Amino acid sequence: MSMRVLVAAILATTAVPALAAPVNYGGLALAPAGDRIATVETSGGKAKIVVRAVKTGAVLTTLDPCAATCGYSGLTFASDGTLAFLARDRAKGEVTLDIVEGGLVRAVATVRGIAQSPRFSPDGKRIALLVTIGAAKEAGAAQAGVRQVGEIGEKNDAQQLAVFDRAATLAADAVKPVSPAGRYVYEYDWTPDGSGFVVTSVLGNGDANWWVATLDHIDAATGAVRTIAKPTTQLNFPRVSPDGKAVAYIGGLMSDFGSVGGDVFTVPITGGTPVNITDGAKATATAIDWTKGGLRATLLHGDASEIVAVTDKGYGAPLFARPASFAAGDGRAAFSDDGKTVATVVQDWTHAPAIFAGPATAPKQLTHENDGVAPAVSARSISWTNEGFTSQGWLLAPVGADPARKAPMITVVHGGPAAANVPNFVERGGVAELIRAGFYVFLPNPRGSYGQGEAFTAANKRDFGGGDLRDILTGIDAVEKVAPIDDARLGLTGGSYGGFMAMWANTQTNRFKAIVASAGLSNWISYYGTNGIDQWMLPYFGKTLYEDYEAYKAPSAIYFMKNAKTPTFIYVGERDIEVPPTQSVEYWHALKDQGVPTSLVIYPEEGHGIRNPVNALDVQKRTIAWFEKYLGKAK
Repeated sequence: MSMRVLVAAILATTAVPALAAPVNYGGLALAPAGDRIATVETSGGKAKIVVRAVKTGAVLTTLDPCAATCGYSGLTFASDGTLAFLARDRAKGEVTLDIVEGGLVRAVATVRGIAQSPRFSPDGKRIALLVTIGAAKEAGAAQAGVRQVGEIGEKNDAQQLAVFDRAATLAADAVKPVSPAGRYVYEYDWTPDGSGFVVTSVLGNGDANWWVATLDHIDAATGAVRTIAKPTTQLNFPRVSPDGKAVAYIGGLMSDFGSVGGDVFTVPITGGTPVNITDGAKATATAIDWTKGGLRATLLHGDASEIVAVTDKGYGAPLFARPASFAAGDGRAAFSDDGKTVATVVQDWTHAPAIFAGPATAPKQLTHENDGVAPAVSARSISWTNEGFTSQGWLLAPVGADPARKAPMITVVHGGPAAANVPNFVERGGVAELIRAGFYVFLPNPRGSYGQGEAFTAANKRDFGGGDLRDILTGIDAVEKVAPIDDARLGLTGGSYGGFMAMWANTQTNRFKAIVASAGLSNWISYYGTNGIDQWMLPYFGKTLYEDYEAYKAPSAIYFMKNAKTPTFIYVGERDIEVPPTQSVEYWHALKDQGVPTSLVIYPEEGHGIRNPVNALDVQKRTIAWFEKYLGKAK
């Protein structure tokens, strides 16, 4: 299962007015010369593309060619500073690749389906694009799956590479991918001479097989495929060196495509055995870029995000660091061609998003639209040790909470398990509604998480619900030493892997008095044969279910249900292919049979996460009501 953080749709209450909505900056791109930034700026539900000067932050251009009828993504600059982007019209089922020339927007190509990740060739004359023509579903296993009817497994969406001359204007029927049919391409980078691409790709089902993706070269003219390496880890961010001789990528134990974390590897572009150049580092690489000034990476290091230079001897000292999250359209930070200028969107628990840009050692805040948005929480980083591991997490409290008054606390377990709770501005929904209801919130990063190095991330192999649960419980002990938490009023929630942990913890401890489990996993044996992404389990369990039955039975809550006593609200999407709703039905049925208070809601047409606003609001109301019923109102 792709274990993402699925608590964004937990909770809402109408008793307290919502905070003023901040401006959000998506898809940040930096021009190769380091002089301009482009972002998709969203405010009040309306989006536009804004181009700013790096030196002053002044707005140079504002674009909204769709006039609010479509969404924008894929911002990218050519070597000469030309901007391209994608405009998606969901009603028409089309995506247009647009280019800005002479202040005017012109369509280069139209894709009937979905598309992402446009990039100019090194000489700026062509644009590559990942396309899924006639897509049956949104890209990614977390999206709602297609109906399982007819002969199963005979047809899969194929994400392919297409290449366009920037001077062209192609209709939808004229778009012809260059990469071969049947090969799903996840990510790519141009080679410096423009003759081809380095990609991560697989044959067959792209949702299921990412965990066995290979590092390949695809010829831009013929589509011929040559394998460069077959890593033993999952891989992300393939990046070609400026001289075209080597490829760098992030490799590690990743349970989710898109949830990136690991070490930095390099391999000759001609092929060979990848070398881990950051082996043993006590930090997690989350994105990389290979500039003419050298390799650059963003790291999660304990409670801080960092931007560093990378050499064959490992990570250098941080160029820029703070306890915050970084974001850009193509990674966590965007770099100029020479690597001297950086741009990123920075936010933390108490500061709404802002664009930072400038010299890599001292980027400055360029945008100030959100400076007046008041925080809903106070936050502190908590670290603790357990069984030889050091874990870190975040304690959030309502602003102005009475330090002398004992309060209930909800522990929120992230998805993954290879992921991490990182600082994000608390605005509305999810954690914000728990806070508004008066609850303290604890967000632990136990073993299996990012931020402490690859050995820490891999420490829960064949130990789901063991050391990671003990880390969480020890973290709660650490919180209770520094905050006024009522140990008799503890709640637990989480989605995906966090949903598994919520279900499992109910059979292992009575410490929690109320549980909410989203897209949880209760029976690894039945799960193995019914989910749509079974390859993800092999790096963790080492063998298939059919080779090692007991390993999958050991962490299955369903075999320990006589121990479950905690009232549990369960919810899941009807078309979740990552953790099918049958897992929730099994667990709900067992609780009912044991006489444990429970409620199950299966939301129609939803996938691995609740996205429909009406359904999300229903989840929020039910979750708050459940915790207040069994923990008591927090205020």
